[in-house]
Amino acid sequence: MGTIYLVRHGQASFGADDYDQLSDLGVRQSERLGQYWRARFGEQLRFDAVLTGTLRRQAQTWQAIADGAGLAHKRIEWPGLNEYNGEAIIRALHPGPLPKPDTPERYREHFRLLREGLARWIAGQITPEGMPSWRNFASGVMSALNHVRAHHAAGVTLIVSSGGPIATAVGQLLGASPEAIIEMNLRIRNTGVTELACTPRRCALVSYNTLPHLNDAVHAGWITHT
Repeated sequence: MGTIYLVRHGQASFGADDYDQLSDLGVRQSERLGQYWRARFGEQLRFDAVLTGTLRRQAQTWQAIADGAGLAHKRIEWPGLNEYNGEAIIRALHPGPLPKPDTPERYREHFRLLREGLARWIAGQITPEGMPSWRNFASGVMSALNHVRAHHAAGVTLIVSSGGPIATAVGQLLGASPEAIIEMNLRIRNTGVTELACTPRRCALVSYNTLPHLNDAVHAGWITHT
């Protein structure tokens, strides 16, 4: 039986013109995860495969993990691990311009619209511009797990992705409702670690959204969600 670690990217640049970029804290979170794994597994630390989406924040997270752990693995780019376009989902509900979510009230409104939009996208009620259907999005996510089962089922695989794909993968494995998948998505933390046990036939959830590398008083202020 093998292991898959699904890691959400480090803190990105929420509210900035370019979200797809790790913040300084996002880099530190990711490096810290690599350091934790090196301390835990020592010289035995290695991954049989590393998969990421094609987004910069995902690639940057893997690079920072590798720097912290002293690893030099090659990664496989898997487009099915890319995040959905949250702005396109919101525009499908609210086509007019919205102010940046730079106050608590605007932040809450942003995520209210996102939650409603996700529910309607999953239900097939909206088609956000430039995005696949939710069914095709989920198929892209699961294709990464299927690849691991087919080629690395006995090893240890790292997948660095985003909240939407990770929650979708877990939801598909558990047969969760759309409402549960959305809540898992919106609660996942930056560099949160989800562990799956894997065989050639199936994957099973072991743990979800854990932060063992930040589980001390020194790093308590490093826990973020965006």
